[in-house]
This record gives sequence, C-alpha cells and structure tokens, in this order.
Amino acid sequence: MELRHIRYFKAVAEEKSFTRAAEKLNIAQPPLSRQIQDLEQELDTKLFMRSPHKITLTKEGELFLQYANQILDLVSRSSEEVREVKEGLQGTLYIASVEGCGPRLFAQWISSFQKKHPHVQYNLWNGNTDDVNNRVTKGLCEVAMITAPYNKEGYEVLPVFQEPWVAVFPEDHPLALHKDEPLAPEELIPYELLIPSRESRKSEIDKWFIETGKTPVIRGRIAHMMNACELSRCGVGVAIYPASISNMAQNAGSCIRRIDHPDAMASYALIWNKNHQLSRTAESFIEHVKSLVNNSAS
Repeated sequence: MELRHIRYFKAVAEEKSFTRAAEKLNIAQPPLSRQIQDLEQELDTKLFMRSPHKITLTKEGELFLQYANQILDLVSRSSEEVREVKEGLQGTLYIASVEGCGPRLFAQWISSFQKKHPHVQYNLWNGNTDDVNNRVTKGLCEVAMITAPYNKEGYEVLPVFQEPWVAVFPEDHPLALHKDEPLAPEELIPYELLIPSRESRKSEIDKWFIETGKTPVIRGRIAHMMNACELSRCGVGVAIYPASISNMAQNAGSCIRRIDHPDAMASYALIWNKNHQLSRTAESFIEHVKSLVNNSAS
C-alpha cells in the first residue's frame, strides 16, 4: 500500500464518484479504478458499494476512511514540521478580533511573535463578537478574540484581558460637571443610552441598575464603537462601552467617566475551534500568547 492509494481512496470517498474524483486528482478514471481495486485486494475487503448512479462506503470503507484521514494528516504535519526545522515556521495565520482592545493586543502579540518567526504572514479581520464567533465556527479563521460572555461549547477559551466599562458624552453634557469622578449607574437614569448591539451585553448592563429599581432608557443598539462615539458626540445619547473606546472618544472631544459598579468590567478571551485541527502556526501563536498572559499575571 502506498500513499497514493490512500489519497485516491479519500478522494473517491469524498466525491462519491470515480469520475469527479478523477477530475479532482487530475488523472484518468480507469487508472483510478484500478488503484482502488488494488487497494481492496490488498485489504481483502470491499471499500465501496458500487451502483450505476452512485457509490457509497461499506462499513469497512467507513473505518478505513477514519484511518486514511489520520494518516494523511500525520504526513502533512510531519512534512510541515520537517520544513519548519529547516526553514523556520511559515504559513499564514488567519485571525479575527472584536474592536476595542483586540487590535491593540493582537498588534503586541504579533510583533513579539514575528521576532521569533519572521516568515509567518497574517490575515486579520475585525467585527463584533457574533461575527467573529461565526468565522471561527466556519473555519474562516483559526484564532480569534471575543468578549464575555463566552460560549464554551465547541471552543477552547483562553481569558486574556479585562477593562472597565465607561460612559461617553459631549463636553457640554450635565454628566461632564464631575468628569474626573466615577459614574454610578443611578446617575445615568435620566439620560438615553447607546449600548452594544449584542443581547448579552444589554443583559450585562441591565444588572447594574437592579439596585436602583429603575430601567435605563436605551436610545440605540450600536454594533461598532466608532458609530457609537460619533452619535454620542452629536448628542444622540450617552454611549456605554468598554474603556477601549476612550482614545476614540478623546480624539472626538468627548468626555469619559468610568462606571462605578463591581460588575462593570469587560472581559476578553482568545478562542479557537476544538473540533478543527489547528495549523502549526496557529498552535505556536496560541502558546506564545499563553506565555505572555502568564508572564503579565505573575
């Protein structure tokens, strides 16, 4: 049995057609059929049930496909690792991140990672947490940063950062009279708020007001910080977002006050899909971030 037999078998199993598999492999169909017959003879079992219109795997074929995937994955990874020993870590790291502190943290991590692995390239995409989760689930990126609460089902989760929530408003707003002091949730009750669009964020913010016995008025649910910052600057409402909005708000001439509540902390985590095989590049990057996070905590 040779590797080509395993590759040919996998192609036929995936395509469920000798014709399509031959096209995918860029070989003629008769030689492909002979290679599969040779494999079945060597294993002394039928791997496919053949009919005029389709082919399906036998039970033996289904079992062999599991081993075939493992073998081909091992071959690919071993080739990659041998090449890395000779040439260093290579490939493209596909990353997704929420806005806020995400771009800043990734920039720091990539900068130090690049010094160790100068041949790695990067593809970085930004969006809200739901969009980022969706990209990880679909395999469009390998490593991503999201905000709490985290859905741990199907994901590995590495907490990496926390920051306080803040309120953003124009300089002529009544809340600016005490702009150097923390802001209690009850002080926000008279004003309309702009908050993140994610439903779990609204639930998080609602908890700050339980002790007041009052419900805040939500003027808008805004997905992106930049939009919220501009709307707040124009007097549409008080923007309630993690402190990463501060630089953006200060550049726009707005005021910022930290929310004074024990639960008013935004948490961030690095995630990756536990059901997908990570590339060596992604695995190395995650270990690098773990080391940085552990060092900063000690």
